[in-house]
Amino acid sequence: MTQQAHAMLPKENNLERSRGRFVQALKTHIAGRVTPGVRELYEHQAAAAWEKQHGQAPQNRHEVRQSLSQIGYYRLWSSLRRTSQHLLWSTVADCIERQATELSEAARIEDPRGSLHLDPNLELPWYQWDVDIHAMPGGYRGEYGDNDVSVGALYDRGVYLYAMGQMGALNDDYGHSIIDNYLSVEHPTFSPKRILDMGCTVGHATVPYAQAFPAAEVHAIDLGAPVLRYGHARAEALGAEVHFSQQNCEDTSFPDEKFDLIVSHIVLHELPPEALRRTFAECHRLLKPGGLMIHADFPGYEGVDHLSQSMIDWDTYNNHEPFWGPMRDMDLVAESARTGFTSANVTSVVVPTGRILQSGKQQQSGQLWLLVGRKV
Repeated sequence: MTQQAHAMLPKENNLERSRGRFVQALKTHIAGRVTPGVRELYEHQAAAAWEKQHGQAPQNRHEVRQSLSQIGYYRLWSSLRRTSQHLLWSTVADCIERQATELSEAARIEDPRGSLHLDPNLELPWYQWDVDIHAMPGGYRGEYGDNDVSVGALYDRGVYLYAMGQMGALNDDYGHSIIDNYLSVEHPTFSPKRILDMGCTVGHATVPYAQAFPAAEVHAIDLGAPVLRYGHARAEALGAEVHFSQQNCEDTSFPDEKFDLIVSHIVLHELPPEALRRTFAECHRLLKPGGLMIHADFPGYEGVDHLSQSMIDWDTYNNHEPFWGPMRDMDLVAESARTGFTSANVTSVVVPTGRILQSGKQQQSGQLWLLVGRKV
């Protein structure tokens, strides 16, 4: 597995590296050895017990979850998953806390290629204050000192451990997936002059656009000041010119029709339905005629069996992802069409995750669902 490395990354000692490997091993064990038992117990025990009590098999993912919650093995599996998540963040947090001052100083960039604009008067929406998404302490907003970047570093290293390195050494496979596996295939002559990444966090997926379209003006927005500080310093360390600003994707300060391409990467499921609708409308306002909106996230539940839905929906109830299930229940194509794109100009597609290597070979690790809209 390729090791994560760049100049802004917190430096781990041997003990911290060992703890990180343990967390990865634990997550691998849970996924490969413990999780299959949940499906087996549902099929041979929980479903039958529910049918005996209610006169019919579970009718939806919620009833499947209720039936499984009566079984000790399921509760153990759920506890293990939640514990591994806490272990992940605490392992990384100890390393960052030890170097908080050094990281803060490293994030003070002189003569930057790009820019960073923070808005101390920005009112954060309720879903940022009420939820620490994926149980990350402090969410995207937590600040613990002057020029603090702690939660940015926490997210950067934590995502790598959470994905067990499967998103690439720089956690940037989603950006490359859209560029290499969608834009270059479906729109080979498309050359955007201005690009906006909504909900960029630390810019994992943003930097690939600056690299792929070096003549473009690349902007990246997020609600959290510390993740933007870290993202700006990280982009500078990687030689990418990106303009970071603290803004709400539901209502930005950019003028009408500024961008040729608007993207987001695994952000939609962190927004409540009403915020999603406003975000789609804002994308339509900001796009130039002929411009593209591309949101990468997870597909809905249509066509997925109730047990699989329930297993996926675990995060909604147990991993501080309250909008995970509601987003999957929405018809995002129809919702975005109603904000101005029209049904004829918005669709969903599935592309491989990964990138085209210098050898020309496709590095593929899974699939990515895209919501694509074109402004006419």
